[in-house]
Formats: sequence, structure tokens, C-alpha cells
Amino acid sequence: MALSARSRLREAVQQARDHEPRWLIAADKAEAAGFNWAQLPDCTELLTGADALEQVAANTEIDTVVAAIVGSAGLSSTWTAVASGKRVALANKETMVVAGPLIRATANETGAELLPVDSEHSAIFQALQTGRPREVARLILTASGGPFRDTSREGMADVTVEEALAHPTWNMGPKITIDSATMMNKALEIVEARWLFDVDPAKISVVVHPQSVVHSMVEYVDGSVISQMSPPDMRLPIQYALTYPRRTNGPAERMDFNTPFTLDFSPPDRERFPALDLGYEVARQGGTAGAVVNAANEVAVEEFLQGRLQFTEIVPACRAMLENHHFEPNPSMTRLLEMDRWARQEVLRWVAI
Repeated sequence: MALSARSRLREAVQQARDHEPRWLIAADKAEAAGFNWAQLPDCTELLTGADALEQVAANTEIDTVVAAIVGSAGLSSTWTAVASGKRVALANKETMVVAGPLIRATANETGAELLPVDSEHSAIFQALQTGRPREVARLILTASGGPFRDTSREGMADVTVEEALAHPTWNMGPKITIDSATMMNKALEIVEARWLFDVDPAKISVVVHPQSVVHSMVEYVDGSVISQMSPPDMRLPIQYALTYPRRTNGPAERMDFNTPFTLDFSPPDRERFPALDLGYEVARQGGTAGAVVNAANEVAVEEFLQGRLQFTEIVPACRAMLENHHFEPNPSMTRLLEMDRWARQEVLRWVAI
């Protein structure tokens, strides 16, 4: 077993003490150099640097890789795991956003399994077990709507970082929480679903569901809609990806049907949340579009968190990068990484104007 961390090294060491993995990977060499490793158990070997992630992902002793590094930083190690034919529990949606066609083609060649961990894509994956691919009419991604689902466009202009980080349902890291507030997370999930399930973007819908109990749905050609329901608890989709195709007892919270509750659904306001249209556009284009928009969003979110960009400027920054980059329909992985770097630099210039 191996564990990895970037900056939360103290927690990583505690996990190593609890579970005694063979390797602990500190992906950031600078962070690792300044940390006291005295508490690391003797049975655990310390590896440092991003190359170590790929080294372990390719190791023949490893059969399952949980790809949970946030952002495009997780792309290389996930790519290595897929190229090595592993079972990949995919919690890093950016991998499919940036390089979906290449990842899918490589998995087909190596026999790698791609099992989604995102609650929405796990729900779709589970619901797809009830029918054949040709019988699918539509994939329906549910969205909580974030903290601003009822906020006017004018009200969003003055959104603070504290307000944007106050998610009403999920407890997540800052980047993912801001993505939920702009609904960029759902835009990225549209792109991920397009490549993960090999469906036309026209067959992917988004519906706002504030309770986050129905995690997503599949509509079949006969009109049946199959959903996956559970309280918002990420332990369930993680466990399902690790144990598939078996289901086992686990720690996830259960539904309580002895307590009255209601489930609400409404269409998203695509004028207030323009990220959704951007997501559909990226899903239709493919090629370099995903790499550029994903990189632009990562930088724009960080600029917002640092107070250098307004909340309502995050999505326009991403669209500007999409519209002004040199689109390539069939890029190599090397080219995708080059476009990722280009978009990051361009957003910083865009913010400085």
C-alpha cells in the first residue's frame, strides 16, 4: 500500500502510523525537505517528488490506484496507472476533462478499469448497470446549486470569499467549493461524463437538487429514470469503487425513511451560471478545449481566493482562454500539458490587465 500527500504531511504521517503502508509519497520536494520525518514508521519508505507518484502508480505490486489529487496535478500519475492497466478509482475529474479521449483510448488498450468516485458519476455508473448502452436516452447530473442558487446576478457581483466557501451541503476543500459556487464543478462533470461514459453531450442534462440525496440519474428510452440515492457521504462512492462489483457493509450514513423529507428539483439558471454553457461547449469540442478551460479555472479560482479577481470574473476568464487559444482537435499528452501551462500564464496576464 502507498499513501501520498503534498502539504498535509503531518496528517499523512499519522495515517502511515495507523496503516503502515510500504511507501509514503511527499509530492512536493520543498515541503518534504522542511518537514521532520522522525515519526514516520520504520516499515514505511519515504519517496519525494511528482516522479515518485508515477513510479508507484506503475509498480506491478499495485493493482488499484485511488486518483484523488485535486486539479491537473493528478493527471500524470493517473495516466501512468491507466497505461499500466490498473483499476483506477477516479476522484480526479480533471483527468477526463483535460485528456478524456486519450485516457479512454489507453484504458481500452491496457484493460485498465475506470471506476468513478465523484458522487454524481458513481451514481450514473451504478444506474447504468440496469440497462444496455443503446437503451440510454439521457444522463442527468444533479447539482446542489451551491450557496448562490437563489442569489440574483446583481447580488453575485459583490460575493466575498467567505460567502463562496459556505457550501450548504458538502464539506469540501476551497477549490472544489468555489467550483460548486460558480457551478464550474458541474461544467467539468459534463465534460467528464462525456468521455467517461462515451455519450454525446446532447444526452447530458443538469438539474438543481438542493438536498444532495439523489446523486444523479439515468433516463432510458422507455421513459424509466433510475437514480442512486443516499445521504451526502463520500464514503459510499469511494467504497463502491474499491469493492466493485461487490457491495459490502460499510460506514456510510443510511437513508432514514421513517423521517419525513422532501426532494426538490429545478432546472439551473444558465444565465446566472454561464459555466454550464462553457462545459457543454468544451464537451462538444474536445481536443485542447478541456485542458485550457480547466487550467484557466484553477488559476482564476486561486486569484479569487487571494482577492485579486471578482467572483463573477472567474468564468469569463475561462471563456476568454477558450476563445483565444489555438485549438487542436487531436493533441498529444505533451501538447495538452503545454496548453495547460499556456492557459495558466495567460489568465495571470488577463487578471493583471
